[in-house]
Amino acid sequence: MSRLIKSLFLSVFVTSIMTISVQADPARWAREGWKTDFSITSIDLARVLNGGPPRDGIPSIDNPEFKPQAEIDFLADSEPVIGLVVNGEAKAYPLRILTWHEIVNDQIGGVPVAVTYCPLCNSSIVLERKVNGNTVEFGTTGKLKDSNLIMYDRGGDNWWQQFTGEAIAGLATGTKLKLIPSRLQSFAEFKAENESGMVLIPSNPNMRDYGRNPYVGYDLAGAPFLYDGQLPDYINPMERVVIVRREETDPIIVTMNKISDAGKLTLDGYDLSWKAGQNSALDQSDIRKGRDVGTVLVQKDGNDIVYDVTFAFVAHAFHPDIKIEQK
Repeated sequence: MSRLIKSLFLSVFVTSIMTISVQADPARWAREGWKTDFSITSIDLARVLNGGPPRDGIPSIDNPEFKPQAEIDFLADSEPVIGLVVNGEAKAYPLRILTWHEIVNDQIGGVPVAVTYCPLCNSSIVLERKVNGNTVEFGTTGKLKDSNLIMYDRGGDNWWQQFTGEAIAGLATGTKLKLIPSRLQSFAEFKAENESGMVLIPSNPNMRDYGRNPYVGYDLAGAPFLYDGQLPDYINPMERVVIVRREETDPIIVTMNKISDAGKLTLDGYDLSWKAGQNSALDQSDIRKGRDVGTVLVQKDGNDIVYDVTFAFVAHAFHPDIKIEQK
């Protein structure tokens, strides 16, 4: 990474830390129009940072449009997509689109879902968007905690942590959304597995510079962006890791390098495999030219389970007591 880019990251990081006390101000947030009850929260609100854009400044996609995968000509085979199959219906959500929108409010296989991607954490997470039996719609707050997207539900104005799917401020605090298994995979892999699959397309191709990565070199940076938490002292904070989410116990966290070196690992009954062919969405300006980071698949008893491909600093921020397995 060039000295200029490193200097930019450091400058923004220091600036964000200096402005925490200004941003963590519920009275100010109320003046911004938030109806959230900030007296009810599960986090230290001083940890909330302003990511830059205002509420919905990064616009969610609320009426998604799709085309059959056979008709898609704007995606390279190696480009990353979030592959999702629910009740026999298959859809792909390209990161070249999600990078600019972060949330897609959709329905698949009869299930209302929020397909989400936080570029600063490289976290692609699919959530069932039902709260107390009611279907809700999510938008972006423009705020971050631990460099991770904070969403809000329209109508209730509760704030939700994207990485955990948990409400962290407002009347719904403590409520957790159901996580749905998905695959962060190459477009070629999605096509091979889902012959009749549909692919998200931009409603307006000129709305954003789709295909361009605005975070050039981010996943090779020495430190995360807009992050005020502790960094792990035994691993590169930007190393890719896989978090296997288990319902009854703590997650398994292992580096992607360990999986790729082995080709396939079995850990506590979970099968983790790696194969080449997927670009990083956070490397080059043109996502199609990003270096090959490969695809990880996690299954148990032949079934997909919920897992994340993220960075070591994210794993440490949300699971500080769990040691990341390395080589």
